[in-house]
Amino acid sequence: MTAGGRGRTGLGLAAIGRPAYITLGRAQDLGGAGDRSVAALRERAHALLDAAWDAGVRYLDAARSYGHAEEFLGGWLHEHPDRRAELTIGSKWGYEYVGDWRLDADLHERKDHRAQTFARQWPQTLDALGTTPDVYLIHSVTPDSPALADDDLLARLGALRGSGVRVGLSTSGPAQGDVVDAALALPGSPFSVVQSTWNLLETSAGPALARAHDAGWLVVVKEGVANGRLTGHGDEPAVAGAAAADGQTVDAYALGSVLAQPWADVVLSGAVTPEQLRQNLAARPPAHPAPATTAQPPAEYWRARSSLSWA
Repeated sequence: MTAGGRGRTGLGLAAIGRPAYITLGRAQDLGGAGDRSVAALRERAHALLDAAWDAGVRYLDAARSYGHAEEFLGGWLHEHPDRRAELTIGSKWGYEYVGDWRLDADLHERKDHRAQTFARQWPQTLDALGTTPDVYLIHSVTPDSPALADDDLLARLGALRGSGVRVGLSTSGPAQGDVVDAALALPGSPFSVVQSTWNLLETSAGPALARAHDAGWLVVVKEGVANGRLTGHGDEPAVAGAAAADGQTVDAYALGSVLAQPWADVVLSGAVTPEQLRQNLAARPPAHPAPATTAQPPAEYWRARSSLSWA
């Protein structure tokens, strides 16, 4: 990865691989239910991946629970086999998509961090992508997850690491830093990658992510625009004012603030249109950083996030 913003920006497929997601303004971005068939989102995903490639984005992120995201990415890779060598492909296991391609599903994804789930989902990932991912993460580890104390699972992940795949974990919730530190402290840890939420509203994981970076881990930042709260769809006047003073759109300013963190190796864009991606890629570290008061107590931030509707 190069040091510049474009070279450090990756594309996450969470919002383009399934019909419903927790992103503000989704109806404006994707249209109504009639515009979200599997075929329509596949076409959108391929157009977005083409735009990302043309713009120099080389880190692509998917997951088993992102609907058909792995399949969409795998189909695109099949159409462009010459591009694979330049890409870093990441995916995640530990959740499964159960939304049945419905906007009004009672449950969209289900979490399961048992070793047998890894054993089942790893070949599914290989089949969907048509290639071996470079990075494979446990999806959304929180303090109540059994993953970090499961010797069988850790041994399986160690074997995967031995095959050349970089193994890691993603985090969510108000105790992200505790989870990262626990993973760092594991004797004989198989992990060397972490993907965590960090944005101007939720900065609590920063110190632990810096420790992971110093330990040689790849640090990937997700949700840099806080599920749309730090975009034109959101209502965060302090950030909007700082962005205007800095001459950036709100989303570019938010992502630029992540790029300003020296421990952030890859910063994911969650764009769903080429225009959104272009706007995200215009991000630069701000000349006028946002006031520290924009950060919220972690419990408050995650409580607000959990109240967002799937749309």
